[in-house]
Amino acid sequence: MEKTKLQWHPAFGAALRITLQAEMRYLEMHEEYLLSKKPLQMDILIIKKLKDIPIRKDIGRIFRKHNIIEYKSPSDSLSINDFYKVYGYACIYQSDTNRIGEIKPEELTLTFVCSHYPRNMLQHLKRIRGIRTECQGSGIYYLRGDPIPIQLLVLPELSDKENYWLQSMRTDLRAGEEIRKLMSEYEKHRKSKDYAAVMDLITRANWEQMEVEKKMCDALKELFAEELKEADSRGRTEGMRQGVQLTKQVLKLASQGDAPEMIAEKCNVSLDQVKEILE
Repeated sequence: MEKTKLQWHPAFGAALRITLQAEMRYLEMHEEYLLSKKPLQMDILIIKKLKDIPIRKDIGRIFRKHNIIEYKSPSDSLSINDFYKVYGYACIYQSDTNRIGEIKPEELTLTFVCSHYPRNMLQHLKRIRGIRTECQGSGIYYLRGDPIPIQLLVLPELSDKENYWLQSMRTDLRAGEEIRKLMSEYEKHRKSKDYAAVMDLITRANWEQMEVEKKMCDALKELFAEELKEADSRGRTEGMRQGVQLTKQVLKLASQGDAPEMIAEKCNVSLDQVKEILE
């Protein structure tokens, strides 16, 4: 499969809705929530619509009224800077309101989601801020010692019984039983847009393993032939769409007089990519 940049965040939002689906009627979820008119946005904000209804799902037990979630894709790590950035988001979110105290600080929580245990970040928080890490079991860690309740979710460690689709958002699924189980679970919900979004991402992220399994099992080959084909097609289309958007943005900034180096920084791409578009 042609390599394209995988869009992990939309699928993570879908997987989160799947995981919390039994209690989503008590929650209000905003993806890429804009903090202000400036280009600051949180990955996900979940607002509890009914304050006194507890969330029973293990990843949501910490939730209060306003819950900020930061997600890192499997190729990204969670750094010290990420912690302070998201902590800053919480402060801006609390303060950027029409009335003083409209959002109570004690009604905020932070959730960090990643695929790799952030040892350096946690050591820093313990040493500098006195924040200690308490394992709650199966990839869920509470960070104690800050006024704002904070939790860390390490996706590969999560219980597949409690959080199957979140736990499956990886690039290292194994051909055989693991992928067959994934396909079987998806078949039960294949008409759901959220399940389709997560399955599409997982399929493209584990394309080689999917191809191996498809060759080994005729039944699965028939069942998922269309899904695999559509995933490939969507991946190529998404890559082309992103390329067009980047070209437009680069040309617009260049017409405004920005230097190539500044354009590369603003667009978060390499200088070579900018030069190639401008040539």
